[in-house]
Amino acid sequence: MSDASSGEPSVHSLPWPEQYQALAQQSKSPILKAFYESGCPAPDTPISEVRMLAIDFETTGLDASQHSIVSIGLVPFTMDGIQLSQAKHWVVRPKLPLHQTSVTIHGITHSDIDEAPDLEEILGELFSYLNGRIPVVHYRNIERPFLDVALRWRLGEGIRFPVLDTMAIEAHLHPDRNPSRWQRLMGKKPVSIRLADSRLRYGLPHYAAHNALIDAIATAELLQAQVLHHFSRETRVADLWL
Repeated sequence: MSDASSGEPSVHSLPWPEQYQALAQQSKSPILKAFYESGCPAPDTPISEVRMLAIDFETTGLDASQHSIVSIGLVPFTMDGIQLSQAKHWVVRPKLPLHQTSVTIHGITHSDIDEAPDLEEILGELFSYLNGRIPVVHYRNIERPFLDVALRWRLGEGIRFPVLDTMAIEAHLHPDRNPSRWQRLMGKKPVSIRLADSRLRYGLPHYAAHNALIDAIATAELLQAQVLHHFSRETRVADLWL
């Protein structure tokens, strides 16, 4: 794809490190400029050498254009270990109102968010974790679009970054996870790629779901297990990121 007005390749068609370089030049937000200037690993970097950040959002719903982030959990890690002492959890005040359905799922109530900061107030600290690290999530259609929309509202600019998606990895490993009707009649059951069910396949302990920090830690552990069971520490990060 190219820019029709200039004939130059679109930024989005470049490899991720080059995208970061181009976006650092284009960004008018100091926070986003610093993020892109912090760089991105070369595609052939072994996963063992990549600094990662497991991140999870709890939200008021599933549509980033209609719902908001209400809590953020994150924990830095590498293939050598998870830095639990640096783990972080915030409850943030959503731009849009809470719905009873989401309260039932994640347990965050109106009283919890009454005194909570707006996401804009914690962006500096949030990006101090994000800068120079590759985000790891379980289902990229939450964290990436919700952060992009939230930043557009607050900074006037969205964000682009690669992710390691543990759900996508499980989907790749289990392409026949949904049996046909005949297979179901024969007793074959679907293979769940939800976070808790995926962890069970690797013998990882059960954690309570729908707490952003616990889910971030659970995702970091799952990614480590996936690499060690199905790939290797020398696997290129480009083979896993999206």
